[in-house]
Formats: sequence, structure tokens, C-alpha cells
Amino acid sequence: MTMPRAQRIKILIVLGMMSLLTALSGSSTNLAMPKISADLMISSSAATWIVSIGLITTSVLLVMFGHIGDLVSKNLVFLIGEMVFIVGSLLTGIAPTYLTIIAGRVIQAVGSAMIMANSMGIVSQYFPDANRAEALAVISMFVSVGSISGPAFGGILITWASWRWIYLFNVPVGLLIVFAGMRLLPLRRPATGEIKQVWGNANWTGQNLFTGGMILTFASGYWLQQPTQHLLGFLILAGGAILTLLAFIQDQRAKSPWIAPALMHNPDYLISVSVLLIVMLVNSVSNILLPFYLQSYGGISAFESGLLMMLQSVVMLMITSFAGWLADHWNRYYLTILGLLVLIVSQVGYAFYPAKLSMAPIIWPIVLNEAGMALFLSPNNALTMGAVDASVSGVAGSLNSLARTIGMTIGISFGATLLFAQLPGVTRISPQSGAAFLHALAFVFWLATIVSVVGLIIVIFRTIRSRRTKASVQ
Repeated sequence: MTMPRAQRIKILIVLGMMSLLTALSGSSTNLAMPKISADLMISSSAATWIVSIGLITTSVLLVMFGHIGDLVSKNLVFLIGEMVFIVGSLLTGIAPTYLTIIAGRVIQAVGSAMIMANSMGIVSQYFPDANRAEALAVISMFVSVGSISGPAFGGILITWASWRWIYLFNVPVGLLIVFAGMRLLPLRRPATGEIKQVWGNANWTGQNLFTGGMILTFASGYWLQQPTQHLLGFLILAGGAILTLLAFIQDQRAKSPWIAPALMHNPDYLISVSVLLIVMLVNSVSNILLPFYLQSYGGISAFESGLLMMLQSVVMLMITSFAGWLADHWNRYYLTILGLLVLIVSQVGYAFYPAKLSMAPIIWPIVLNEAGMALFLSPNNALTMGAVDASVSGVAGSLNSLARTIGMTIGISFGATLLFAQLPGVTRISPQSGAAFLHALAFVFWLATIVSVVGLIIVIFRTIRSRRTKASVQ
């Protein structure tokens, strides 16, 4: 779609700012968990569900909203998502009880799913391939900066005001972004009959199977944390995985599938999405566990730990745009390999975190973690969207976001599960947790290192496959 460059840039800023706001809220929640746990008198493991429930809800709905965006209007679904996110933020911010917070986070997540499912599709709609990697890099930069600056931002709000302002902050800022989006994004108002047709023909059987599978998969973490219920936890996990697999199989046979069959038979696209899931899984393990190490075990304030983790956002700002430019001018495959190598080194650094807090061994893994993410995300996003036709860019972008979100959900849910499963009887981490906590933490990060190596093997295979494909064409 042809559009003046100035308007495209403004639209990119609107997309980026809303993506930043949703990511900021999610990552700020990570830092707030110890405080919410204390204020509401709930266990540390229960507090992690405030994060997980949002990610699970988003995961369940991403593909659906991407499909609806392709059929009806990406811009309209995106704008409605902004409004839903604001309502959820308000409810979470004023919530008097744990269950009300959970409800607010679910509504927030519905809005996030509508936003995330269509952002990359809107970019692909307005930016040609020659500039697409750089435009997608800008969106990734906003998302990553929101995700990583959340701890610093949340630390300031928690220290100077209350954890509730992590959510209430979204209301006025979100309304400004909605106003700008309504002025800039071209809107096609679909007829009522068109909406009814899309809704009536939708593959609700597949959606329900997928929803049930995702809920069972991530709910299994609760039982896996219980010392005497591991078998039940594994059975629920297996049941969830089977239902999720059946959902994808059923969808491909449906009359009106959520996922275009062409995407499921596109190996270049599937490889890019799969490795993104792995990378986001690894990154989220540190996001969920570092606040417990720094605050609950190390005894430093939320503000101080937020400042430490803010280093990630500084690194992201320094590298992401440059990585996007490199992805448009250099070999995208080699950049993803470099990013994975740096990420692996950072996970090894986390595994050696000391018993006594010392800045140097704490800081360098945090910095390398985000450097690796920045080098990987921009070229991988460009490879992902460059492998698909524009007609399915909405659902392709939503699947990419689904991989990102499922990776984050697995990293958070099972990172916390693996940690607490090694600490029977411990409900809250404290300095008295001692060597047992450090050993459990190191074990989780060694597993994250192994998963990172799997990701590296996949991107090396993708690079070799690409070179062979080009050679055969020539």
C-alpha cells in the first residue's frame, strides 16, 4: 500500500509505543511480584501466576486475532485491542484482591493479543521489503526496551508510589496512543454481515482444543511444584501437549482454518518461528528469576534491582537499530548465529552467580543477555516476514508473536517451577534460603544454556539450508 513516508513513520511510532506499553506492563509485573506477594499475603509461587495468566491468555488468542485481522481489518483489531488493554490495566490497578488482579490481567492480555497479533502485519502492509527489516527492528526495539526497562520503571514506581501504578500508568498514556492511532491508521469499517460471516465460519473446534491444551500445559506447573504430585503434573502436561498438537492437526483440516495452510508448509517460516520461541524461553528465565535473586535473596530494594536490570534496556537501545540496519545490508543468517552465541555465554554467567552480591559477576551476564537478543531479533523477524506472502502477513505476524509469547510463558512458568521444585517447603525466597537456592538457580540456568545450544544448532542448520537452496537455484 502506497503512503507518504512521513505518515508511515508516524504509524510506526504509534505501533511501537503501544507495543512498548504492553511489554513494559508485563515486565514491570515481574519485578513487582515480591511486593504483591507480601501485600496480598500470598506465596511467591502463587504470585508468579499473575505473570503467567496474562501470557497464557495472550498465547491462546494470538492466532485468532491475527486471522480476524487478515479477514476484517488489521488496523481496526489493533485499535480495539488498545482500548481493551487500557480497561484491563485500570481493573488491575484498582484490584482489592488476588482474584481481581488475575481477572484484570486476563482482560489486559486479551488487548495485548489483539495488538501483538496485528502489529507486524501492519508494518508489512505499509513498508516494502527493502525497508521492512529496519521497520520491524524498530518495533522489536520498542518491545524489547519495554520488556527490559520494565524492572527499572517498576522499581521506581514501587519505591516512590505503589505497585498499583505499574498498571494505572497505562491508562492516560494508552488513551493518548489510541487518539493518535485513530487519526493516523486508515480504517475500513466492515459491514455487519461481513463480521457475522467471519465469526460464523471460524474454526471454533480448533480454537477450543488449543485453549484447553494451553491451559493444561501451563497449569501443570502448579502440580509439578508440589513434591508429592510430580506424576499428576507430568500427566496434565502430557495431556495439554496432546490437545495442543491435535488443535494444529484439526485446524489444517478445517473448512476455514485459523492458520493458512501455506504457512504450515513453509519450512523457512516455521524454522524462524521455532527458534524465536526457544530464544524467548531462555530470555524469560532470567526475567522471572533475577528479581528473586536480587531482592528476595540478596536483600536489595526493588529500585536498586530495577537499576541493575535497566542495563539491558541501555544495551538494547544501543544495538537494536544498528542490528536492523545490518539485517538490511548484511547476511541475516550470520547475525542470528552471532546473537545465539552471545546468549549462550550470558546463561553460563547466570549459572555462576555468587552467594554474596558483587556487581561485576552480576552485571556482565545481564549485558550479554540483551546484546545477544538484540543481534538475534531484528534479522530473525525480517527472515520470518520475508518468507511469507503479504496476504497472510497478519496471521504470520500473529504466529510469530505467539511463538514469542509461548516462549516467554514456558520460560516463566517452568523457570519458576524448576526452581521451587528443588526447594520443597520453601514458599518465599529469603537470604536464609542460602546454598539450596543458589544451587537451584544454577541448575535452572544450566538447563537454559542447553536450550540455547539447541537454538544455535537450529540457526546453523537454517543457514546451511539457505546456502544449499541458493546454490541449487543458480
